Amino acid sequence: MPGIRGAGLILLIGAFLVGLFAEDTIGEFSPLEAAGLLAMGGLCLLMAASIVEGFARHWTYGVQSIAVSGGILIALLVTYASRDELQAVIDRAIGDIAVGRTVTTPEGEVVAARRMDGSFLVQGEVNGRDTRFIFDTGASTVVLRAENAATLGFDPEDLNYSIPVSTANGAALAAPVVIERLTVGTITERNVRALIARTGVLHANLLGMSFLERLGSYEVRGNRLILRARQEP
Repeated sequence: MPGIRGAGLILLIGAFLVGLFAEDTIGEFSPLEAAGLLAMGGLCLLMAASIVEGFARHWTYGVQSIAVSGGILIALLVTYASRDELQAVIDRAIGDIAVGRTVTTPEGEVVAARRMDGSFLVQGEVNGRDTRFIFDTGASTVVLRAENAATLGFDPEDLNYSIPVSTANGAALAAPVVIERLTVGTITERNVRALIARTGVLHANLLGMSFLERLGSYEVRGNRLILRARQEP
């Protein structure tokens, strides 16, 4: 049954690719639902090929194949019943493997997955240059690392480190700046207040309240961070 097995493997590969890379809905199905349907089809073809080959050898092998296939189907049903818990694990894995990846839903929401350490790492742009941020509602402003300042369009010679800030490493000084354009997903805000921390103070840029307060809303739902742009009147 090489033809049936080959078709089953193709469907499984398709399910993997859809689950990993698809962001938009496929027909009426979400990427996860489409991947699940493809995977189910692929497994069914592989099990059918195994059963047919088993009976072709001897009826006892056919019965064994049916028993194994039945066990797999039961496992799939149990997995489906625990899909919410499984989705949480997948979300966290995506958050670490596809670092900072954001997805924009058809409703215009920008969504990021929680990482294994519990944080949300968000891919964005500062003045058109790719930048990663840690989502941080405890930061009153967006905070950038001094190590990134020059590449983001800020001249280190013009920075005035005069604003006292509290960090995990203690008190420090930061330089006030204005980000001309800050983008996360499809959301863009202009002239965003920010601080640049001295070299060695931060391990990551912080997406703080000077950006978040401009949004229509933001929320953490389970293992997802959801950002929504403010609706224009």
